[in-house]
Amino acid sequence: MGLHNFKKFLIEKGGLSEEDFFQIQSFIQVKELSKNEFLLKQGDICSHFFFVEKGLLRMYALNEEGKENILQFATEGWIVSDRGSVYFQEPSTYYIDAIEDTLVVMLDEHFIDQVSKVNLGFRKQNEHLLQNHIRHLYKRISQLLGASAKSRYLDFVSMYPDIMLRVPQWMIASYLGITPESLSRVRKALAEENFKPHK
Repeated sequence: MGLHNFKKFLIEKGGLSEEDFFQIQSFIQVKELSKNEFLLKQGDICSHFFFVEKGLLRMYALNEEGKENILQFATEGWIVSDRGSVYFQEPSTYYIDAIEDTLVVMLDEHFIDQVSKVNLGFRKQNEHLLQNHIRHLYKRISQLLGASAKSRYLDFVSMYPDIMLRVPQWMIASYLGITPESLSRVRKALAEENFKPHK
């Protein structure tokens, strides 16, 4: 099946061994998405977490004017989901779609149960990953409320260093909560700051 990134994730982040991974392979579900195809739409109940083996996803909501507000990008090795919809079985207010042709691993409670039977420490590791995700969400909220456009952009570059050329500028601006024009000004100012003329 391959799934190099998912195997690496379970071993490095989930505490599984090579043998553990071999035992749970039959429980792994994958889904291939074409560019612009949806994994989740507003009003659907989300029943999975989505691990990106290959490709690029985005999660977004629509405001009252119908404008997209991007909450998260998910590239190789990332997990994205509407956790509230999964946990409370409520209709989602979000969309998740593919920016590129994408291969995802579909993770649900049944899969987590099966992995936990093979490796007793997996649930604890999974809890750690959840708490780390919540920590990042708090940081993101704080940035959106109080950080400058420049600071938000630099944090974005640090968090997503490999997708700058894979994502249109307007999507980056949406994620940062600024206009595309503001993003252009920030990028221009940073380029000028970093330009060192030769003597």
